[in-house]
Amino acid sequence: MATYKAEFLSHYYAGRIRPRQAYALGLIRWEAELASRVPRLANFMLQRQPFASIGKLLAGVAPERTPPAFAPMTFRRWWRSHHGSTAASDPSTADGHWPGRLDASGSRRVVLWPDTFNDHFHPEVAIAATEILEAAGFEVIVPEGALCCGRPLYDYGMLRLARRLLRQVVDGLRADIRAGTLVVALEPSCGAVFRNELTNMFPDDEDARRLARQTRTLGEFLATHAQHWELPRLDRKAVVHFHCHQRATSDTDCDRHVFERLGLDYEVLDTGCCGLAGSFGYERGERYEVSIKAGERILLPRVREATPHTLVMTDGFSCRSQIDHGSNRSALHLAQVIQMALHEGPNGPATARPETRYSEPPRAEGMSNRTQAAAGVIAALGGTGALARRRRPERVSRLPGR
Repeated sequence: MATYKAEFLSHYYAGRIRPRQAYALGLIRWEAELASRVPRLANFMLQRQPFASIGKLLAGVAPERTPPAFAPMTFRRWWRSHHGSTAASDPSTADGHWPGRLDASGSRRVVLWPDTFNDHFHPEVAIAATEILEAAGFEVIVPEGALCCGRPLYDYGMLRLARRLLRQVVDGLRADIRAGTLVVALEPSCGAVFRNELTNMFPDDEDARRLARQTRTLGEFLATHAQHWELPRLDRKAVVHFHCHQRATSDTDCDRHVFERLGLDYEVLDTGCCGLAGSFGYERGERYEVSIKAGERILLPRVREATPHTLVMTDGFSCRSQIDHGSNRSALHLAQVIQMALHEGPNGPATARPETRYSEPPRAEGMSNRTQAAAGVIAALGGTGALARRRRPERVSRLPGR
């Protein structure tokens, strides 16, 4: 249904101006790039009155929603400061082995995909994933350049622009794709793009098919390629919600296997969709109302009923945002839960709401508030024209095979 919707909207809006929500929410990848230059100014404009209300009205966002805050430091910036270059040597010659073939003597190289959401909003998730993959003995590689799978574009049928982004992804990852290197996608919706939309867009591209086959969620990767790593134990109760794309395109039994290796006393909620559904639940009017009703079926009441010491877990950015909006808890990604076990030991934090410490983004360094503000004004003025150019009506761009 999502594929049919994207294709219909692509045809329908050919030569037409799209609703304002399509530009405000569909182009989040470019807006996030601009905001990352001056996150404090961006957050001030998005979350302080009267600017927040004006912005929501102009963007078609529900007044009840609080936009997620941009992190003080992106994951890519953290990566560069802690690991130097964002890429390593040619994977076909590293250690004389083909990476991705995780035998006793082979390279243990893995690409960590820095999606827009975990790069700009929740870099702590990607940092946690980096830490645990390295602890498990893998060489973590982060792609160079600001690549994006274009997930939000599909909601509004911006297929021509999405195709362009996916071509950049395939070109940027080509060496690792051909070397057989596995790609860990922390955001389930982005992993679903690589496994589904990518091959629809490029049905005859062997590298696209390779990337689809080599994409893993963190749970899948740890369950099937880190079997001999002794995960730290965490003897805690947890309630787990699986993202819709995670249920549809990945093997969630792998996640359950990892939960058991951790020692979690977990319950997977029979929740269906969290209700936010990407940008759907941010739109004002009946879409917001439907979003809340879906969340209130099972997910939000069960989260509110959980004891303060129980972990709330979900890998999806939208799902975590919905839980933040509808309860007094913050949900953790699997990467953060394993990080907690590494740092805290089997008992985990003794405090209530144990997620608090692990939900804090890294702090920015070096640039003063005044410099950030000046850079932000320049970036905003320069970016306005770039975004406006991208808002031209698109030609029909059909999903192949449909």
